[in-house]
Amino acid sequence: MLAQLIAAAPRCDLKPLLSGSPFEHLARAIAHQQLHGAAAATILRRFIALYGPDDLFPTPQQLLATPERAIRGAGFSASKLMALRDLADKSLSGVVPSMDELATLPDTAIIERLTQVRGIGTWTVQMLLMFHLGRRDVLPIDDFGVRHGFRLAYGLRLMPKPKALAKFGERWAPHRSIAAWYLWRAVDLQRAASLPPVLRPAPRMPRVGRARRVPRNSGSKPLSGAAACATPPPRSDARTQKYRRPAPRSRAPASKK
Repeated sequence: MLAQLIAAAPRCDLKPLLSGSPFEHLARAIAHQQLHGAAAATILRRFIALYGPDDLFPTPQQLLATPERAIRGAGFSASKLMALRDLADKSLSGVVPSMDELATLPDTAIIERLTQVRGIGTWTVQMLLMFHLGRRDVLPIDDFGVRHGFRLAYGLRLMPKPKALAKFGERWAPHRSIAAWYLWRAVDLQRAASLPPVLRPAPRMPRVGRARRVPRNSGSKPLSGAAACATPPPRSDARTQKYRRPAPRSRAPASKK
């Protein structure tokens, strides 16, 4: 039950991080894709150091003027280099809006615009919406941690399918970002052995194909990095060189102490 989960979890303090440009946020997201957070942070430090000692993030113009060998030397793969250069091009052409323009656009328009950038998918844009722009009605239905948290909170045997979760989540509008935040917390509570018991039968989920079975006693940790309100290191929807996108995996940030 979501109400029980809210009572057991820390109070949500989901606040937008408005510093930085969309170009910087998305470039950092590209750096984190398919990498551990510490490795991505090292690559970003080397990349930023290419532009001087002031630790200022480069502009799109500076990135495009940088030799490819230098960017590769910082640790970026060839596919991520192409994604960064495409991001810089689309930032200069206006496809990637400014922060002021983003504030005027609905969520769907932002997703449509930003997913035109190579290596940027819906999940990454949803993290930008939630953690940078403070949008309150975003439910990342493809996020493993959100789906796993729903299974825990409602006592389900199987993982909900994304479409079924989207349908069920309509009842949480217009506060679906808050619901997602608490579903991430369910994974935290399970790890701490303090998840509240289910007091009501689990809801019927809409039948949309087969649900994913979660193995019992597998010993593996869920992929949610359940976290509070700092920037999550997005890493889950980078395109390969064949333009295939792996399934999104959650990297939501750690709870505030």
